[in-house]
Amino acid sequence: MTLPTILMTALSSLTSNKLRAGLTLLGVVIGVAAVISLMAIGKGVQQTITERIQSLGTNVLFVRPGQSSVGGVSRAQGTAATLTLEDAYALADPLFAPSVAMVAPELSSTAQVVAGRKNTNTRIYGVTPEYEEVRNFGVSSGRFISMGHLDNYSQVAVLGSEVAETLFGFRDPVGQTVRINGRQFDVIGVLESKGGGNRFFSLDDQVLVPITTAYHRLSSQRTASGGINVQNVNVSVRDVESIDAAIREVSTVLRLRHRITRDDDFSISSQQETIETLQETTNTFVVFLGAIAGISLLVGGIGIMNIMLVSVTERTREIGIRKAMGAKRRDILLQFVAEATLLSLGGGIMGVLLGFVLSWLLNGRALLGQPTQTVFSPEIAVLALVVSAAIGLFFGIYPAMRAARLHPIEALRYE
Repeated sequence: MTLPTILMTALSSLTSNKLRAGLTLLGVVIGVAAVISLMAIGKGVQQTITERIQSLGTNVLFVRPGQSSVGGVSRAQGTAATLTLEDAYALADPLFAPSVAMVAPELSSTAQVVAGRKNTNTRIYGVTPEYEEVRNFGVSSGRFISMGHLDNYSQVAVLGSEVAETLFGFRDPVGQTVRINGRQFDVIGVLESKGGGNRFFSLDDQVLVPITTAYHRLSSQRTASGGINVQNVNVSVRDVESIDAAIREVSTVLRLRHRITRDDDFSISSQQETIETLQETTNTFVVFLGAIAGISLLVGGIGIMNIMLVSVTERTREIGIRKAMGAKRRDILLQFVAEATLLSLGGGIMGVLLGFVLSWLLNGRALLGQPTQTVFSPEIAVLALVVSAAIGLFFGIYPAMRAARLHPIEALRYE
């Protein structure tokens, strides 16, 4: 039998029982659509996280204190009080760190912010004027913190867009006052929205104040030598090619200042390292989603095998007649394999279309209170289509071999 004849015969056999073939097809459709839509959601989450990190600047190094030890028990990185405001200013010296373009230290804490009868708990960041450019935080209204605010320990605040909306609604907060830990602060600006986030972390849920004000008015983290502790120093590098050189220069300056001869009491990481680490983590998440959805595709393959076994049993006499008329074992085998492959491949094509439609419908929709971004991947669609065809072929071989092995006389006697 020629290939077109085999395909036409297989198609004719499937259309003779449309309901059964349609229900079998449905299992594959759901499996493929689930794989594509869940992978699209996973890819969308990955892309969203990467874009948000990149929006904070790509040529940025993060210098953090090392881990502290209390009672012989080591705490996490960043808990030791080893970085000071003077350390940050020293890193901006072009003589010792020519690869460093700008430095922005920060001091953070959590506090309640009150405006009239409304209040919210949020992160308070003590920053310098350079923070706006280093971390790429633009101001949508008002102005950013200036050197004059630092020198005078001014009680001024720049609100994140989410905090501004929570406290003031649609009113312009600039010129209004808020209370932070019982102290009155004048609102001088509102940050541009970075978008998205979640209930645990959002770049829009923060308040920026002068770093000197944060120290003198909101916290008192002072070192033994009298310096002002900082929890992070953001270092802007002149260009991507200078990142390695900047890391060496920053390390040298801090080692000299801290008189380190053995292990460093600080750590340096780059924005690119953060992106790569998150991409590795989210890749695992995406693969996990695909594996879960793949189970439904496997169930669809089992459904194909089940229906093909039933079909072999029902068509035993037909197989006997065809063999008696000269059909070879190969012809019978190819016919049933073709039927299984047509079922899985047809379901795969319909599943790809359904997955694309679901991905398009879910893009930008709010799930669990948060907007969802989806990224349809043609590579994943092709892979799902190939896998669905392979599953049909795999699960169709055994019923086909069973049909091909039937003896024509026994098949004709079958009732």
